[in-house]
Amino acid sequence: MRDEKIEISIVASVLPIIILIILLAINVGVYGDDSLNGSNQFILLVGAFIASIIGYFHKVSYKIIINSISKSVKATTSPILILLFVGALAGTWLVSGIIPAMIYYGLQIFHPLFFLPACVIICAIISISTGSSWTTSATIGIAMIGIGKAMEINSGIVAGAIISGAYFGDKLSPLSDTTNLAAAMANSNLFNHIRYMTLTTVPSIIIGLLFFILIGFFQVTTEDINNRFLVNSIEEKFFINPVLFIVPIVVIVMILKKTPPLLALMTGTILAAIFALIFQQNIILELTDSNKLSLSSAYKAIIDAITIETNIKSSNEILSELFRSGGMKGMLGTIWLIICAMVFGGVMDAIGALKKISEKLLEKAENNFELIFSTSASCLTVNLTASDQYLSIVVPGKMFQEAYQKRNLAAENLSRTLEDSGTVTSVLIPWNTCGAYQSGVLGVSVLDYLPYAIFNWISPFVTLSYAYFGIKIKKLID
Repeated sequence: MRDEKIEISIVASVLPIIILIILLAINVGVYGDDSLNGSNQFILLVGAFIASIIGYFHKVSYKIIINSISKSVKATTSPILILLFVGALAGTWLVSGIIPAMIYYGLQIFHPLFFLPACVIICAIISISTGSSWTTSATIGIAMIGIGKAMEINSGIVAGAIISGAYFGDKLSPLSDTTNLAAAMANSNLFNHIRYMTLTTVPSIIIGLLFFILIGFFQVTTEDINNRFLVNSIEEKFFINPVLFIVPIVVIVMILKKTPPLLALMTGTILAAIFALIFQQNIILELTDSNKLSLSSAYKAIIDAITIETNIKSSNEILSELFRSGGMKGMLGTIWLIICAMVFGGVMDAIGALKKISEKLLEKAENNFELIFSTSASCLTVNLTASDQYLSIVVPGKMFQEAYQKRNLAAENLSRTLEDSGTVTSVLIPWNTCGAYQSGVLGVSVLDYLPYAIFNWISPFVTLSYAYFGIKIKKLID
């Protein structure tokens, strides 16, 4: 067991983080996009090993470390299952023609000039309605990536627009788990928290929208002929009809009715499989190289779409790239990354490094701005180390609640900072559960979409600007 009299130093606390960041930077430089295929996972385990050695010299037992790792990994059970079901959903939505139908109609509705801001707005609406940025990415987000590729718009930019809109909506939704958690950890009323958060959130999304509108003006405008060709190619390959949208509508309605995400995703997968058998029999025959539809060929095509890679060939290179899905198998790399990240986070928590870093940041807070800055830095640190957005809310929330009260600051100041700095930055870190999830679902690396997730990285700066200039800093006596 750990001797509670022995406290870990701040140098020992940050050392594993520094080494981890250096090794990850080297690794990404060597492997590039392939770094997520296993090398980054090993680097996270190396970081955990270094943290364990530091823990050993601070009298932290092996049992305590393992128990902390177990608790940390256990917390990812739901995200891992959701990832597997998202992979299954993507596969069946492809062979059923749902994703091709979304791309088909999207190409006719959206103009490249307005596509990116439209992505932000649509994803924001869906995320507010469902309370989930993850669900938004797994449904409309996948379709938006496809439409963007068809328009030859950089996928990193499209992913940035999707994530900006999804996280904006997630933050302002009373259905969001992180929004409720932030309010609870700060001891703030939920709707007061949401109203106070709009003061920083709305300016942040406006800046993001202006950015994406500006990018839209620089998009290639030869889309008319190209789009018509793509639309015709899709129509030749798939049965395209608005009836296919019954499936995504059912999924969204289920989530709005607060149905557990896993049940909603499973329902969407099964319904899509049924729709594939009814409407896309030619695709089933093509995937199984059969001349006649049979029970065995239908079964194989559907199960393959759910579990492993599905490639639907097209004469058009762009469409061949779009009509590809990795199924549940395609999510295993992301799941592997999440598990390794949570191992590192579990060890850092066990040795007391997370607590020490937060306490050190709190010590430096001599005024309101420094207090809010310390809170923001603490959220980012936990996101980097514990690799979990919930911990980035819980740990700083617990640590700083009393400090805000002593400075006569309303709880909304803390809850807003937790959201602006904890929730939104989690998706910008490759080994964080949120970053790994969004990258896996959208098929775009975190480093590719990071510069374009404007809302996510500008939100902390807006919050800190408000604190520095004393704008809308609510007092307890207000």
